[in-house]
Amino acid sequence: MAGGAFVSEGGSGGRDYEGGVTVFVVITCMVAAMGGLLFGYDLGISGGVTSMDEFLSKFFPQLERQRENAKHDTAYCKFDDQKLQLFTSSLYLAALVASFVASVVTRKYGRKVSMFTGGLAFLTGALINAFAINVTMLIIGRLLLGVGLAAVPALLMVIGSFFLPDTPNSMLERGRYEEAKQMLKKVRGTENVDHEFEDIRDACEAAKKVEHPWKNIMQSKYRPALVFCSAIPFFQQITGINVIMFYAPVLFKTLGFGDDAALMSAVITGVVNVLATFVSLYSADRFGRRFLFLEGGIQMFICQILVGSFIGLKFGTTGTGTLTPATADWILVFICVYVAGFAWSWGPLGWLVPSEICPLEIRPAGQAINVSVNMFFTFLIGQFFLTMLCHMKFGLFYFFGGMVAIMTIFIYFLFPETRGVPVEEKGRVWKQHWFWKNYIPDDAVIAGHDEN
Repeated sequence: MAGGAFVSEGGSGGRDYEGGVTVFVVITCMVAAMGGLLFGYDLGISGGVTSMDEFLSKFFPQLERQRENAKHDTAYCKFDDQKLQLFTSSLYLAALVASFVASVVTRKYGRKVSMFTGGLAFLTGALINAFAINVTMLIIGRLLLGVGLAAVPALLMVIGSFFLPDTPNSMLERGRYEEAKQMLKKVRGTENVDHEFEDIRDACEAAKKVEHPWKNIMQSKYRPALVFCSAIPFFQQITGINVIMFYAPVLFKTLGFGDDAALMSAVITGVVNVLATFVSLYSADRFGRRFLFLEGGIQMFICQILVGSFIGLKFGTTGTGTLTPATADWILVFICVYVAGFAWSWGPLGWLVPSEICPLEIRPAGQAINVSVNMFFTFLIGQFFLTMLCHMKFGLFYFFGGMVAIMTIFIYFLFPETRGVPVEEKGRVWKQHWFWKNYIPDDAVIAGHDEN
């Protein structure tokens, strides 16, 4: 589930509150950020170990014979093994199920309990993986990692959750008003929180009045939100980004890179991914969501075609051949450019856009659809990529390039710019669009203006 998220500053329209960033808030954010650290840590570790000879010979000995045959047969099928792919993908299947349970746990018991439970599950899974003696233990450990979604950061998250209280919002949701107000004072570092507390309480009360979000999202006026909350996470995964995130060392070894070169190339693409994500922090509100979607799509399409062509020229359909150092360098360069294109467009926007186009009455359903579609297709890509590479060969990169072209065309014709538009005004944006106007009734737009 490659990607990221950030907070947009455009069009919030809210009032300023007294207070600032306190030490308490910084520590709280650091503990909460352990969840993201765990996810990234797992991506790096799982991608690295699946290319290590010691790991493969111990847990997947059948691959030894398969890789030996590949020397005389086809390089594309060196790592085609369902159990090896299940080792990677099982985490995301568990995370798909856990995402539905987590919302219930958080709503009923608070975020503190949710963080502790997730951290404990991740810690347990990490320990099982560390002491695994067979594939079954590996898979069980990965499933628990998915529920928690590394032992050291997981332990820090578990310990930290003991000392961190619930958020004011979570306390208000469970009727603990005075505790919530005291916690808000601690968060803001000031006694003057009356206005903000009233706004938070009003928002919580409004959220409690929301009924049947799944029924609401099926209404015609919410059709754009339903489509984009489903299509954006689907396209985000079908770009092929997780081919790089999950299997970068395996992919590079398949192409003939040495062990050290494969791991180093994976590290390089990971660093590019992190650095390019910061570009979106600056550009999303400056250039707009639509521009980044389109620019990132074009960039990824070109790189996928070029990488597929380089591999096709060197390995053909037989999978026999070798890469010259110059060709290997060019492939790495284009993969890095591809990763950068994703990291400043579809990666963060895949989470930002679905969250900002869903009004309160459909937000729970919209977010659930976004997460579940993302996790489901992450699981599919993780489970079947190596098999697809074996059968489609270098054409697999053309396949992903074709999907990138389709999603870019989809955005060009169907996605209007939403930068700086408050969520209650989104109806006006859809109503002005040549296609979505057929689904948006006039009263949906009028209601949005009345609320303002």
